[in-house]
Amino acid sequence: METSYTPVAYDYREVIEEQIAAGKMGKVFFWSADQKVDDVQGRVTKLEDVPGKGLFITLDSGAQIRIDRIITLFGKPGAAYDEYDAFANACLACTAGVPL
Repeated sequence: METSYTPVAYDYREVIEEQIAAGKMGKVFFWSADQKVDDVQGRVTKLEDVPGKGLFITLDSGAQIRIDRIITLFGKPGAAYDEYDAFANACLACTAGVPL
């Protein structure tokens, strides 16, 4: 199940453009279409707007990732980092079955 595109802060686009200009290579962690954490490695070659779908990065491997689903880009927090952090800490907020 694919979620609809959520616009991201311009800061995240600037980080992507900096990585493209620098020609850096590394890992990108992101939420896959089936809502699981996935990763790819490579160099970001472009940032493009796909009409009706949102902004995507393309890596030199050919992988395309929607930027609102990026958890980290080469170790830097992406637009979906807060969502990942909340998911990782969900057990800490659980109170089901715990007597008060």
